[in-house]
Amino acid sequence: MSPVNPGAMHSLAQDIQGFSKDRLKKQCTRVTTVTGRMLLETRSDGGEGEEQVEELEEGSGCGFVEDKSLDLQVGVVRPFLLLASQDAAHDIDTLQRYKVSHVLNVAYGVTNLFPDQLVYKTLQILDLPDTDITSYLGECSSFIDQTREQV
Repeated sequence: MSPVNPGAMHSLAQDIQGFSKDRLKKQCTRVTTVTGRMLLETRSDGGEGEEQVEELEEGSGCGFVEDKSLDLQVGVVRPFLLLASQDAAHDIDTLQRYKVSHVLNVAYGVTNLFPDQLVYKTLQILDLPDTDITSYLGECSSFIDQTREQV
């Protein structure tokens, strides 16, 4: 273990003691609430002032954080059962590569893009901590079992 540089510690201690909220920059944070409301929270310089909240636009449904990165990963749960994101379910090349014939769509507000090419079962389940997903398991299981028998 190497000794601590007392000069560096003294400098850090001085920085901490000399800290002033007045030197903080104005901060804005974009927030999407669970009800879909979009807000802009602004804290004035120094953080001492009141927080201001401005409504950007009225939400129409449940809130979410937009993820703009494409996710085409597919997990093989069993040879007949795959698990993937809506990005993979919307990418015909990925679906064809894995020879997908049926899709169990359990996302809220996600459309089924290929109804002429695939068989879909859709359950609009909200992705919220208080959603009881166990109430949907029977219906999901039945669809998986029926599909397995057909394929």
